[in-house]
Amino acid sequence: MSKRLATGYCPLCFRYTRLTFHHLIPKKMHRRTYFRKHYSKAQLNEGVAICRKCHDGIHKFYTEMELAKHLNTVERLKQDEKLTRHFEWVSKQAIQL
Repeated sequence: MSKRLATGYCPLCFRYTRLTFHHLIPKKMHRRTYFRKHYSKAQLNEGVAICRKCHDGIHKFYTEMELAKHLNTVERLKQDEKLTRHFEWVSKQAIQL
């Protein structure tokens, strides 16, 4: 699967821009026993196409373990207070296609 996708609307900041693939359970966690036991391969490979600024913010604020255990759905990402502020900031940034 390509890391960089076509352009589209980011579901987090709602800007029309280039999108990247974000694994909802980071790939680094896939080999850990807990995740292999509790999630199917398909679930481990689920992700969302988001813009680079939102993607960078997600990984800036949280470790891979925190993302894997607590922020592993788009809804949870949107509900997080720190990330919501970041996504609002990103929504006001210039778009680079």
